Amino acid sequence: MTDQRSVYILLTNTGTIFTKMIRTYTRAPYNHASIAFNRELTELYSFGRKNPYNPIDGGFVREDIRTGTFSRYPNTTCVIYELQVSPREVEKMRRVLNVFIRSREKYLYNLLGIVGVAFKEPVEFSNSYFCSQFVAEILHRSGIKIWNKLPALVTPDDFRQNPRLELVYEGRLNEYKHAASPDEPAVEGAEPK
Repeated sequence: MTDQRSVYILLTNTGTIFTKMIRTYTRAPYNHASIAFNRELTELYSFGRKNPYNPIDGGFVREDIRTGTFSRYPNTTCVIYELQVSPREVEKMRRVLNVFIRSREKYLYNLLGIVGVAFKEPVEFSNSYFCSQFVAEILHRSGIKIWNKLPALVTPDDFRQNPRLELVYEGRLNEYKHAASPDEPAVEGAEPK
C-alpha cells in the first residue's frame, strides 16, 4: 500500500538494577520504550543513558541495538511493534524529532516523571522526558492519538497493550534480524549532528 508507512516501537528489558526496580512495581515484562523509523532499527531514538557505563546521566539518545547500552546487556529481551501511519504523519514525526536532535544537549531524563506515573499524576518539566513519555510525545505532537491520556502518563506497557500496534518480533534483542523488503520506501531526514 503506497499511502502507508510504518514506524516501530521497541520495548526492552535489559535486566539492570534500575529496570528490575521498575519491574517490581509495574509487573510488566518490558520497561524501556524507543521509536524507530525503519524495521532494521538503525534509526532508533529514546530517552535513556547517554553513557552505557553511567546510569545517572540520562537524556535524549540515538540508540543502537548492536552497540552502546544494549551491547552491555546481551540478554536484553524485547518486543517490536509496527504502527501504520501516513506519509504526512511521518513527516510531522520527523519535524518533532528534529527539534530534539537540534537541542539534544538541553534535554534531561525525567526521573520524577516515573514516580508520577506510579501515582497517576503527571510530572512534567520542559526539556525533561522519560522513555515512554518521549515516544508518546512524538506521536501526540504529530497528531497520532492512540490513547486518551497525557504522554507523561504513558508507560511501555501501554504500547504493548495497544491494539493499533502490530507485533513484529519478540525475543532476545541480539537475535533480531531483519532485511528491508525491496519495495519498502526509504525515509529521508532526521540525521543526528
